[in-house]
Amino acid sequence: MSSSRQDPDGGLGHARTGLLVLAAAVCAAVTTELLPVGLLPQISSAFEVSTGTAGLLVSAYAVMVAVLSVPLALATRRLPRKPVLLVTISGYGVSNVVAAVAPTFGVLAAGRVVGGITHALFFSVCIGYAARLVPASQTGRAMALASVGVSGGLVLGVPLSTAMGEAFGWRVAFGIMAALVLVVLGMAAAVLPRVDGPRDDAPRHPGRRRDLATVVTANGLSYLGTYVLYTYVSILLLDSGAAEGWVAPTLLLFGACGLVGLRLAAAQLDRRPRGSAILIPAAMAVGSTAVALAYPRLALVVLAGMVWLTAFGPAASLYQSASVRTASSSPETAGAWINASSNAGIAGGAALGGLVMATSGLTWVAGASAAIVATSAVLAWLSRAAFPPTGAGDLTRTPDSAGRVADR
Repeated sequence: MSSSRQDPDGGLGHARTGLLVLAAAVCAAVTTELLPVGLLPQISSAFEVSTGTAGLLVSAYAVMVAVLSVPLALATRRLPRKPVLLVTISGYGVSNVVAAVAPTFGVLAAGRVVGGITHALFFSVCIGYAARLVPASQTGRAMALASVGVSGGLVLGVPLSTAMGEAFGWRVAFGIMAALVLVVLGMAAAVLPRVDGPRDDAPRHPGRRRDLATVVTANGLSYLGTYVLYTYVSILLLDSGAAEGWVAPTLLLFGACGLVGLRLAAAQLDRRPRGSAILIPAAMAVGSTAVALAYPRLALVVLAGMVWLTAFGPAASLYQSASVRTASSSPETAGAWINASSNAGIAGGAALGGLVMATSGLTWVAGASAAIVATSAVLAWLSRAAFPPTGAGDLTRTPDSAGRVADR
C-alpha cells in the first residue's frame, strides 16, 4: 500500500486494482437495488398484485437503507473491514437468490429486506475502504473510481437485467444477478488487501460536525431533486413520444453520459471541492429545467436529459469524498450518513415526484427537480468550510508490518 502513497505521478498506484474491484461491487449493489424497476409489470402479474404494491420492493428497500445505515456502521465500526465487506457482498447474493425462487410475494419482499439491510452497511464499508487505500490527497479520485460502479449499474446493470427479464422472465434476471454477485465476491476475497477499521469513532475535528451535516444535507437535496424526476424518466420518454423499444437504449445513453460526467469531473473533486459542489448541482438544475422546457418534444427532452445526467454522474463521488474530508468522524460513519441521505432522497423523491405528477404533470415534476437541486448548489456556495480542498482530513494511514492499513 505504501507504493500508492509514493506514486510519483500522483496517481492511484497499486490501489487502482482494489478500487476497480470495489467499483464492480458497487455496480452489483446498485443493480440489485434497482433491479425490480424494469420488472415491476412482470412481478405484479406473477403475484397478482398492483404495480403500486410491487413498487414497494424498491421504495421500502430505500427506506430501510436510510434508517439502518448509521446504526449498522456504528455497530460494526471496530470490526476488520475486509470480512465485513465480504459479508455484505454475500448478502446481495442471498437477496437475489431468495427473489429468484420466491414462491410468494411475501417471500420476495423478505429477500428484498435482506438486500436492504445489506445495502445499509455495504456503502459505508465501501466508502471507508476506498478512503483507506489511498492518501488523503487522492480521496476524490479514489471515490470517483469506486463510484464508476454507480454509473455502471445504471448504464449496464439495470437496462440489461430488464432486457434479460423481458426475454427469459424476471426470475432469471434475479438468478443471473446472484451469479454475478458470486463472481464479485470471489474477486474481492482474492484481490482486496486487509484494512483495519478505526480504533474508535472519536471525531478528529469535533467542530466540523456541522460541516459534515452540511455535506450530508447537500447530498440529500441533490438525490431528492434528482429522483423526483429520474424515478419517472421512462414515463417522461414515453409521454414525449418514444417507442417502448427505445426506452432501454435511451437509458443506456443517459447512463453513458453519467460516466462521461464522472470522467470529466474526477480530477476537480480534490482540487476544487467547493467549486464542484456548486457547479455540479447547478448544472443538474440547468439540465432538468431544460427538460421542463423541452417536454413533450422528444429530441429536445433527450438532449436536455443528457445534460442533466452528465452533471449527475460525479455527484456520488463529490459528496462521498467531501464527507470523508471533513474529518469529523471515521470514513465509515461519514459514508453511512451519505448512504442514509442518498436513500432518503431516493425514497422521498419518488414519493414527491409521484404526487407532483398526479396533480400538475411532468413539466412541473422537472421544474420541482430543478428547484430542489439548485438549493444544494446554494448551500455549498454559503458553506465554504464544508468543502475543504486537498489535504484536509488526512487519515494519516500507515501500513503495519503485515501490510494492513490502519489509522495512526
